[in-house]
Amino acid sequence: MQTVAEALERLQRSPFRARFHLGPAERAYAEARGMAVLESHARDFVRTRLAPAHPKNDGRQTPMRGHPVFVAQHACACCCRGCLWKWYRVRPGVPLTEDQQARIVRLLLAWIARELGAEERQP
Repeated sequence: MQTVAEALERLQRSPFRARFHLGPAERAYAEARGMAVLESHARDFVRTRLAPAHPKNDGRQTPMRGHPVFVAQHACACCCRGCLWKWYRVRPGVPLTEDQQARIVRLLLAWIARELGAEERQP
């Protein structure tokens, strides 16, 4: 079982996953709402869009932009059950446990926090 830091490092080695970043609108949304609100949204999105054994529109249920959590889901390969299987070996056709959902939310929030802090550290 990998840590959040290990997962983020592995994702950065993927040219596709590494290309995702918060745009100005998603960054402004995140900064205005704060991490507590984003955590609530992430929990809701994961619970309704990923946790069911057979999510509605699986493979197309997560927009590419428009909300910081959506961008994080693509950056972290938590956008659909196919990506969860490919990257984390989370079996399709089985509902996600509460623990699995919480781990996904932690990963998404860590990615968002890193994105928000990344620009501040650059000169």
